Amino acid sequence: MAALERIVLASGNAGKLRELRALLAPTGIAVVAQAELGVGEAEEPHPTFVENALAKARHASRATGLPALADDSGVCVPALGGAPGVRSARYAPDSGGERSDAMNNARLVHELAGGLDRAAYYYCALVLVRRSDDPQPVIADGLWHGTILHAPRGSGGFGYDPYFLLADAGMTVAELDETRKNQHSHRGRAMRALLERMREARLIGPGPERG
Repeated sequence: MAALERIVLASGNAGKLRELRALLAPTGIAVVAQAELGVGEAEEPHPTFVENALAKARHASRATGLPALADDSGVCVPALGGAPGVRSARYAPDSGGERSDAMNNARLVHELAGGLDRAAYYYCALVLVRRSDDPQPVIADGLWHGTILHAPRGSGGFGYDPYFLLADAGMTVAELDETRKNQHSHRGRAMRALLERMREARLIGPGPERG
């Protein structure tokens, strides 16, 4: 099976695009964002991360004729039944608010008021399709555990990062530099697993990222 030379990233989220480009850089694959090819965002109607990631990857591949990589990710709080979960980007709009990181975080902090367990984890599903009707998509996932704070800390990252405290680091994700975040994050862990599966499928060479 031929190694990949160029793929389209099926996301319109600037933060995700920046992280995915950095994580893919060692492979030597040319990476282009779907918006650069005039492709809009796909619908995400499914109840699971992997189904939404697959829908986004197929949408981008169908529109461009290129192999496509999609991410679906979010923060999950067991005390809230796993919410925001797959609705992380739309958590505030689901209750009548505006769609923004600030409003999503405000709703999450409000929902956790009253002494609920604030343990949480970030989850990421990555899906790569060689073509839109690929019968064997390459799939990987990753988790990153933490705690939701009452107030934000740090100015980096995006989404729920300013409220997501990492106990082992004593810092929020928004207080990490980008390199450290990519080394430890749910997205970084999912990407390393995906790259290993891509090697097994001979879609990339051994590469320096193996070590």
